[in-house]
Amino acid sequence: MSEAPTDATVLDRLAARIEASRNADPNLSYTAKMFARGRDKIAQKFGEESVEAVIEFIKGDRHAIVSESADLLYHLLLAWADAGVAPADVWAELQRREGVSGLVEKALRPKT
Repeated sequence: MSEAPTDATVLDRLAARIEASRNADPNLSYTAKMFARGRDKIAQKFGEESVEAVIEFIKGDRHAIVSESADLLYHLLLAWADAGVAPADVWAELQRREGVSGLVEKALRPKT
């Protein structure tokens, strides 16, 4: 079995696996267990992983930053799936913003 290429398409593959595991047995699948526990628990775990990634960034531990970033991305994809957001939706938004200054893009957002 050959390894998949190491690039951003891994996020699309991970998103597909998350969807495929949505209705699996929660005793056998962490993903199914998270879906069964609901949005509040998914949000809590996403927040925890965010904080852990920030802590490792501050500490400057490259290996730990990579590891915590992978955890964070998994939980972000889990949150997207729960909210009905497809990765392609986010990729399209990033593409829309491509080449636009962050300051300009932020100024163009509707005021809330």
